[in-house]
Amino acid sequence: MIHARLRQFTALATGALLAACLSFAAPASASTTVATRTQAPTPLVVNARWAGHPTYDRIVIDLQGYVPAVTVTPVPHLVYDGSGKPVPLPGKYFLEIRLNPAAAHNDAGQSVYHGPKLQKINLSKLKGIALTGDYEGYVTFGAAFDTLPYYRAFPLHSPERFVVDIAH
Repeated sequence: MIHARLRQFTALATGALLAACLSFAAPASASTTVATRTQAPTPLVVNARWAGHPTYDRIVIDLQGYVPAVTVTPVPHLVYDGSGKPVPLPGKYFLEIRLNPAAAHNDAGQSVYHGPKLQKINLSKLKGIALTGDYEGYVTFGAAFDTLPYYRAFPLHSPERFVVDIAH
């Protein structure tokens, strides 16, 4: 009899303790203020520039904020994001440089990008560069070459920028 009462008491105490713990773990009501994690503002693409060096050509994309994820992809031809219209740059080989998340405009929709939108270039390898998109968190550039580009891409900091070096 004592064992049965002890088991019953233990079961009731365990149930009450479990109920109390679950009430603390219940979802917050709509009136409860919950602190949210703040995100860093979207980095802004403010310029693109290039230079020829003795053994490589360099493309530099200047940023305000941090360097976002960037993909550099060989593509058969360049098109403008959204419209799909071809980019009129000379060349047989092309690289697409896509930054995400990024913007070339501020929250009011005004452009913060001060670099070239479409520029023919006559360096050893690099023949042209274009801003091909600034849409829904993606900023895209295209680069044109006469010969197959061998490149390496990497971020640099202080100031923030993304670099593509094309070997001669």
